[in-house]
Amino acid sequence: MCRRECFQHCKFSSDGKPIDGPWYMQEPLYLRWKQWDCRSDCRYHCMLAREEEREKLGDKPVKYHGKWPFQRVYGIQEPVAVALSALNLAMQFHGWISFFILVYYKLPLNPNKRTYYEYTGVWHIYGILSMNSRFWSGVFHSRDVELTEKLDISSAVALLGFSLILALLRAFNVRDEAARVMVSAPLIAFVTTHILYLNFYKLDYGLNMKVCMAMGIAQLLTWAVWAGVTRHPSRWKLWVVVAGGGLAMFFEIYDFPPYRGYIDALALWNAINIPLTYFGGVLSGMMLSL
Repeated sequence: MCRRECFQHCKFSSDGKPIDGPWYMQEPLYLRWKQWDCRSDCRYHCMLAREEEREKLGDKPVKYHGKWPFQRVYGIQEPVAVALSALNLAMQFHGWISFFILVYYKLPLNPNKRTYYEYTGVWHIYGILSMNSRFWSGVFHSRDVELTEKLDISSAVALLGFSLILALLRAFNVRDEAARVMVSAPLIAFVTTHILYLNFYKLDYGLNMKVCMAMGIAQLLTWAVWAGVTRHPSRWKLWVVVAGGGLAMFFEIYDFPPYRGYIDALALWNAINIPLTYFGGVLSGMMLSL
């Protein structure tokens, strides 16, 4: 019934397959590239109709197939989260480029053209992983399918794992290559195993949340301890990053229905990370003098 009301032009056989050619010949171009077929499109409009009925009855929004009802725009599932992810990506790129210019063009280099700062390579890897995570976050919020979800989760886990490695190396001033390997290798092995488990065995949301929370808390505690012992005049910026990171983590845990179908906890998480990204870039520059 709902399918006939939503899409009279979509014709399906008894087993749900389109009989007038493939679904991508029946949909507008802006929906085709998002993989919205007649069935998923109809489910979306039926969900909105159902939510309108619930609102008139005074009921609160509910999740459908584990997802809150969002208002999409031109096929984009969560437009506000996508826009904020794009802003985050732009901030990450700006910070990475600024760091690159600082260490290679504004500061002196070794005779072999390498930087004097021992952590340059580590910060470069962090910048690349951050941009990768923001990119796939935007893609996932644009269209939630199994592939985009796994790419978003995997890139986020990789970033959290390396962020913890970076925090340990920098806070404890680990300069020796062998010691860096001893610190990094177990964490890299753990993160890699966790990503493989989520992608090829079971996409366990509960387990992944616990793993990410543990790595996030460990990272924030490491930076907090270091901020407490350093006497750098700009250490307050590090405290801002620690406090902001804790607030952002709160929105990762606290889940609520999207306001007017657009703004939810993850959108606020993305919004908080925009200024944190700026302070993170300032932080990396600040550490050059420590």
